[in-house]
Amino acid sequence: MKLEIGQQAPDFLMYDTDKNPFRLSEHKGTPFLLLFFPFAFTSTCTKELCNTRDDISFYNNINAKVLGISVDAPYSLKEYRNQQNLNFPLLSDFNKTVSETYGCLQDRWGMELKGVSKRSAFIIDGEGIIRYIEILEDAGKIPDFDAIKKVLTDIVGVNRESGKCCLIRSASFRDDNLITHNSLLIFVNRQSSFVNPQSTP
Repeated sequence: MKLEIGQQAPDFLMYDTDKNPFRLSEHKGTPFLLLFFPFAFTSTCTKELCNTRDDISFYNNINAKVLGISVDAPYSLKEYRNQQNLNFPLLSDFNKTVSETYGCLQDRWGMELKGVSKRSAFIIDGEGIIRYIEILEDAGKIPDFDAIKKVLTDIVGVNRESGKCCLIRSASFRDDNLITHNSLLIFVNRQSSFVNPQSTP
């Protein structure tokens, strides 16, 4: 399934490392950053998640929640979370249904492994609307966290002022990798640049 910015995020139910169920639709009002990653205990995944761990104050300060998601079993994710002292939940998509629904399930990975999550980032606002999508074909790269922070900051900033999620009205760019939805403009390419909505007429 190909998801698009501006549409309702598909609901899901997964279990965390303490075997607690997490259902997205039960957390309306909270922005979420979903970080799909291929495997626990691998170098790039560890770099990505530990960087997020070290930057958790940013997400806490804007009342956004981070969720790490992989096809690892909850038991493996628990050990991984403990070893790396991760301070946000890890959810197990062991049945691979959520990765497939979100369009980020890899057909084949290294060693001919099938059904591994692509490294991906999704932002879902408090109304359950998708505001950012980044799906990486190269597992050696990590998401553009500068762009992610910009979108989250704009969501929270606009919400505080008007309660609406119309984020960016204008933007400058150096390529055609532009995703639009009504008055929402969002870039996911690393060469794109954002314009502060307050600076536009």
